[in-house]
Amino acid sequence: MTDMDNITDRLDRLEQKIDKLADAMVALARTEEKIFALEADRKNLTERVNRHSAKIDELNDEVKENSRITANIVKITWIVIAALVAAFIKMFFMP
Repeated sequence: MTDMDNITDRLDRLEQKIDKLADAMVALARTEEKIFALEADRKNLTERVNRHSAKIDELNDEVKENSRITANIVKITWIVIAALVAAFIKMFFMP
């Protein structure tokens, strides 16, 4: 019976090792799934960042255009104010 006990012990150890290997394979499969999910999320975030970057570039162009227009409006306003002041001065001080 010692031979049978030795064989049984050995088979039990082999079974435990196979169970541990099966658990390791399941853990590895779960880890791979998480890695694939993270990669998909990273791609999605990269696409979103690129879209936001394009929108920022468009807004920058619009801001530059609006700044140019606003600067022209300010210049015209000062010209009109200067002309009105000159007209009032001429009306009151030069008969």
